[in-house]
Amino acid sequence: MDLSHSGPGDGPPGGLLGEQIHPPSHHFSPEQRALLYEDALYTVLHRLGQPEPSHVTEASELLRYLQEAFHVEPEEHQQALQRVRELEKPIFCLKATVKQAKGILGKDVSGFSDPYCLLGIEQGVSVPGGSPGSRHRQKAVVRHTIPEEQTHRTQVITQTLNPVWDETFILEFEDITNASFHLDMWDLDTVESVRQKLGELTDLHGLRRIFKEARKDKGQDDFLGNVVLRLQDLHCREDQWYPLEPRTETYPDRGQCHLQFQLIHKRRATSASRSQPSYTVHLHLLQQLVSHEVTQHQAGSTSWDGSLSPQAATVLFLHATQKDLSDFHQSMAQWLAYSRLYQSLEFPSSCLLHPITSIEYQWIQGRLKAEQQEELAASFSSLLAYGLSLIRRFRSVFPLSVLDSPARLQSLLRVLVQMCKMKAFGELCPNTAPLPQLVTEALQTGTTEWFHLKQQHHQPMMQGILEAGKALLGLVQDVIGDLHQCQRTWDKIFHNTLKIHLFSMAFRELQWLVAKRVQDHTTAVGDAVSPEMGESLFQLYISLKELCQLRPSSSERDGVLALDNFHRWFQPAIPSWLQKTYNVALARVQRAVQMDELVPLGELTKHSTSAVDLSTCFAQISHTARQLDWPDPEEAFMITVKFVEDTCRLALVYCSLIKARARELSSGQKDQGQAANMLCVVVNDMEQLRLVIGKLPTQLAWEALEQRVGAVLEQGQLQNTLHAQLQSALAGLGHEIRTGVRTLAEQLEVGIAKHIQKLVGVRESVLPEDAILPLMKFLEVELCYMNTNLVQENFSSLLTLLWTHTLTVLVEAAASQRSSSLASNRLKIALQNLEICFHAEGCGLPPEALHTATFQALQRDLELQAASSRELIRKYFCSRIQQQAETTSEELGAVTVKACYRASEQKLRVELLSASSLLPLDSNGSSDPFVQLTLEPRHEFPELAARETQKHKKDLHPLFDETFEFLVPAEPCRKAGACLLLTVLDYDTLGADDLEGEAFLPLCEVPGLSGSEEPGEVPQTRLPLTYPAPNGDPILQLLEGRKGDREAQFFVRLRRHRAKQASQHALRPAP
Repeated sequence: MDLSHSGPGDGPPGGLLGEQIHPPSHHFSPEQRALLYEDALYTVLHRLGQPEPSHVTEASELLRYLQEAFHVEPEEHQQALQRVRELEKPIFCLKATVKQAKGILGKDVSGFSDPYCLLGIEQGVSVPGGSPGSRHRQKAVVRHTIPEEQTHRTQVITQTLNPVWDETFILEFEDITNASFHLDMWDLDTVESVRQKLGELTDLHGLRRIFKEARKDKGQDDFLGNVVLRLQDLHCREDQWYPLEPRTETYPDRGQCHLQFQLIHKRRATSASRSQPSYTVHLHLLQQLVSHEVTQHQAGSTSWDGSLSPQAATVLFLHATQKDLSDFHQSMAQWLAYSRLYQSLEFPSSCLLHPITSIEYQWIQGRLKAEQQEELAASFSSLLAYGLSLIRRFRSVFPLSVLDSPARLQSLLRVLVQMCKMKAFGELCPNTAPLPQLVTEALQTGTTEWFHLKQQHHQPMMQGILEAGKALLGLVQDVIGDLHQCQRTWDKIFHNTLKIHLFSMAFRELQWLVAKRVQDHTTAVGDAVSPEMGESLFQLYISLKELCQLRPSSSERDGVLALDNFHRWFQPAIPSWLQKTYNVALARVQRAVQMDELVPLGELTKHSTSAVDLSTCFAQISHTARQLDWPDPEEAFMITVKFVEDTCRLALVYCSLIKARARELSSGQKDQGQAANMLCVVVNDMEQLRLVIGKLPTQLAWEALEQRVGAVLEQGQLQNTLHAQLQSALAGLGHEIRTGVRTLAEQLEVGIAKHIQKLVGVRESVLPEDAILPLMKFLEVELCYMNTNLVQENFSSLLTLLWTHTLTVLVEAAASQRSSSLASNRLKIALQNLEICFHAEGCGLPPEALHTATFQALQRDLELQAASSRELIRKYFCSRIQQQAETTSEELGAVTVKACYRASEQKLRVELLSASSLLPLDSNGSSDPFVQLTLEPRHEFPELAARETQKHKKDLHPLFDETFEFLVPAEPCRKAGACLLLTVLDYDTLGADDLEGEAFLPLCEVPGLSGSEEPGEVPQTRLPLTYPAPNGDPILQLLEGRKGDREAQFFVRLRRHRAKQASQHALRPAP
């Protein structure tokens, strides 16, 4: 945006709001003060009436107060006091207002009266307050006690019992101590005819009144009651209901009369009273006393709350009363005094609300003279202008460092609002603009003025582009701070009071002013950005981002702002920022490694200080990237690529530095354990680094970046670039970690191999459990050490390497001890214990990592090698039974048998029914088959000889139908591997018989062995014929190696012979 032209608020303020406001002075000239002081003393000296409860009683105290309030020296005070005493006394007056009466007697025939009042002051006669002897004096009527020229009469209110007069009379008196006020109430009696009176008659009571009136003189008024009061008992102001007293006891309850009294002066002898209106004198006195009250509080380091002291309140009350000032004029005087003083003295603006409310309540324009209207209008205009000047400077006038500043500003706004809503203001200041408009203009002007003041404050002492950048940065930060204050505090006050959004207005004004100066500065910097200037521009950029984030939601509708796309002004500085970020991070990494002693930080933290510093360094890089948050998506992608590239480069640099540091610290040390400790710390540091690098996608917000650049980058470009960088760095770190862990593992592998070799060569008399103890203790010590010094990931990697190596050593040892069941048994027990050790109750390797193919093969081999010869033979038959169960092909033929066990006879009964599909083994294309029946293994059935069937000539499907019984206990038949071996042979008269095939019937499945009941119908069982494995069975190989075991050697020869017979035929054996 081009900001070369001046924007809103740019330049010096002008107009009415820009004019300097000169508050009206609250000080008087010495002559004015002397006249005012004289009038105040005169008021106190000629005080009338009883004091109010809250007022000061002693005149001496009031005089001392006036001396202090007017700052009069004692001698001068005595002189003034003497002069005032010598002045002529005023004419004392009682201002009496007869308001109304209620509940009076009805003297007329109609039941009503036509009341009127006679009132006056009786002078020179003392009226006791309530003595019994004074009763006859009160019964006297006014017309008999007060001269007629001093008697006053109200109007006659006809036909009522509750008359309303509201008439005021001024009654003069000389001495208040022996003067009394008298009021008589009468019913006017007019001459009426009997016919008229009878027409008004309503009841018997009225008829009695007619008879009574007939006896009295014509035209004589009826007495309704009276009120007699001593003036010295009255307060300066009285407003009460008084009971009407009777002359006789006939009607004691005669109703009440509402009277108002005010003791006033006429013809005061003071110069001020003779030369100035009473209202003006009272205004000046009020101004003087309030000024004194405020300054007294300020001297005591307290703020005046608007409450007058008892002395000031007493003097002002006496003065207003004696001068007979109306409530309205008193309120107006209070407003004028307070509004003037507020502009020069410090006190709460809330003190102005009461006179505003009073003036508004009593406002009648016609009651003011022209000069008074002008004075009131001037006070309105003056306070409005002053208030606007305060609002324009509210940042300095109401600083937030002062706790009550918000409340003071809000109070001022409320006063201005109330003042501008007054009828008086509207009539006297009709051409004034609406208050919200005036306040808005004041705020706009004040915001611009504040900005220029701040700009001057940040003006550098030395002129230079770098110093100018620092000054601009300070200015922007002040703007941000001011906007925060507007948003959090001031906006709410202005909006609640005047519906003005200060924050939005201030943001619009300030962002334009800031944008103009920032663009000028970046243009002056140009494309050549030094490291120092780059740092300054970066701080400025971050501050502008913070400023833009404050943009109010309402600004969205205001169109383009001056700070929109401000990032373009900083494009030349991006390379400098990125290089500075890398250089700072590299220096931190080098310093961190150089200071690292490669000691774990604690029991729970197994990496060293440099890993922590590196994590902090990378976090700072990520923080810088988030701070930058470049708006242009394509450029943001390239910046992120650079950040990731630099981070990955720093990771590899760290690996090189930390390894070099380990070599430096371990060189010259003879303690290998210390070197191992350092190596543990190094791989832990690398693992910590790997975890930190893995968080880069989250820290740099790759997902959000991918969404932003989706429209400008080719699909998959981010994946191919950023993720490729990350995976490359992780692969490099993984290689470094594996290399370190491999070095640690090599140190342990030697010890594991030695202990396994010792385990194999231990004496036969040593139990296997005792033989493996040295190996287990070695592993316990070393693995506990490694677990203590390595983080879990590296410890798991170490366990994996050690487990693989241990299995390799065990496989080699097992291969060398195939012929020794004792040694193999030790290895078997060792493998079992090693599995438990490496699993460590779930804290080590998981079962899937332990049970590798090598482990399972070794476990099977050792299981066989450790077994006895007979156990191996049993396992052999178990495998052949399994092979028989899995064989479905009958390419060698099959035999059909029925077998059952008779438990009562302990006999195994076998019916050999037939054979079928036998191979023709003779040259004539046929065979001479017969079947050999044996119970295997032989060691389980040593007493039972083999049985044979009849030989069938040239028959490939012989029907034998022969029955054989074997006397055998049930227990050996139930064992695993126990079976009936059916060997089908081709009889050869000249040489050895040929093998047709073998079938294995497991005895445990024979009916009758599972329970005590005799078997019923025995099912037929068809068994396909099989061949022995031609490549050699591993069990037979183990048995063959046991040269000293005759039983094993016999069994191996027999099975080898069968395998040889099978191999002579061209048919492939069954799987």
